[in-house]
Amino acid sequence: MTQDTLVLVGQEGTHARETLATHADRIARRGAVDAAHAVTYAEEPGRELRERFRSLPEGVVYVLPASLAHSRETTDVLPRTFPAFDGSVRYCEPIGQSPAITRLVTERATAQVEADSDGTLVLVGQGSSSQPYHRQMVEYHAARIAERTDYAAVEPTYLLQNPAVECVRYAIETDRAVAVPLFMTANATTDRRIPAKLELDRGGMAYADPLGDHPLVTDAIEGEITRQRALATADRTQPTSFEDALVQGARSVATDGEGPI
Repeated sequence: MTQDTLVLVGQEGTHARETLATHADRIARRGAVDAAHAVTYAEEPGRELRERFRSLPEGVVYVLPASLAHSRETTDVLPRTFPAFDGSVRYCEPIGQSPAITRLVTERATAQVEADSDGTLVLVGQGSSSQPYHRQMVEYHAARIAERTDYAAVEPTYLLQNPAVECVRYAIETDRAVAVPLFMTANATTDRRIPAKLELDRGGMAYADPLGDHPLVTDAIEGEITRQRALATADRTQPTSFEDALVQGARSVATDGEGPI
């Protein structure tokens, strides 16, 4: 029997398995797909997840990376798992630029510091020295929130590129500020690394939770599944998206570095 399946994939230590499972269960209960699975891997998804993916029933498989923006994990590493699926793979775009995420980030911020002329919102992203995706995602939210709220400033900052998160205190000109980590789940980075770089122990800056298991994140996931269904009706002789090109490339080279799949 064929069916639609969601596979929400994250890396251990970066994505909390319980949080991902909450979203998968919620998507299944909503009836967005016939079945939904949350899976994590330690180092090499092609090797660690192959047998599990082969056990899934035939049909359409929506593979959604548990991240807010593409990275080398999502563009180079995760596609190595695609030849293990018997069904038709629809690789989903990371959900970072969903309007639902903008709404949640705004809610996280305003719960800590009111959006007025005496408040600054700091957005903290991963960033990358070689890829633009994380920066594009953070700047997308910064622009939308600046347009829709009355914060005196919305400051994008990054862990791995400039403007660096550890320097943002010197750019803030208001008495009150709140920092929101743009990460899908809580982890060592959100719990320890970012607070240390922000010097939260000095006071003067509130710190919001990462996105976590909030229903708006589930809404963003469901929205991406809906978008992929719409794309599937297009002419499939050519890739319909960047993610579709990754799927076709993985199918044409059915190897993960250890020989044929």
